[in-house]
Amino acid sequence: MIERRASCQCGALTAVARGEPARISVCHCLDCKKRSGSAFAYGATYPEERVEASGPAKTFRRVGDEGFWGEFSFCPDCGSTVTYRIERRPGMLTVPVGAFADPDFPEPTVSVYGERRHKWCVLATQGPVAKL
Repeated sequence: MIERRASCQCGALTAVARGEPARISVCHCLDCKKRSGSAFAYGATYPEERVEASGPAKTFRRVGDEGFWGEFSFCPDCGSTVTYRIERRPGMLTVPVGAFADPDFPEPTVSVYGERRHKWCVLATQGPVAKL
C-alpha cells in the first residue's frame, strides 16, 4: 500500500496517509485562498482511519459561506496546516497537497467554487473537472 508523508514547514507536525486518496480537489473559495495563501487550495481527502497525525497541533474552526464548519489542524510554531476536516465529509480527513512536498502528486479531479476562480487559473484537466 502506498504511504505518503506530509509535514508542516518546521517538521514538528506530521501526517502519514496510507493508500490512494478518495478525492483530490481544488477549492477556489475565498476562505481557502486566505488559508492557503494562494489562488486556490489543493487537497487530498482520505478516510480518517488511513491518516495518522503526530506532533503538536492547534485547531481552528470556522463556518463557511454555506453554513458548514471546517476544522483545521496546524502547527503552533510555524503555522502550517497539515490536516483538516469538514462537516460535509464525515469520517474523512484532508491533507493539503503542498504538505506532501511531492511535485508528482496526482492532479485534482474535483474543482469547487469555480465562480470565484481567478480568471488566469486554468487547470490542465479543465475541460471539465468534476464539480461538487
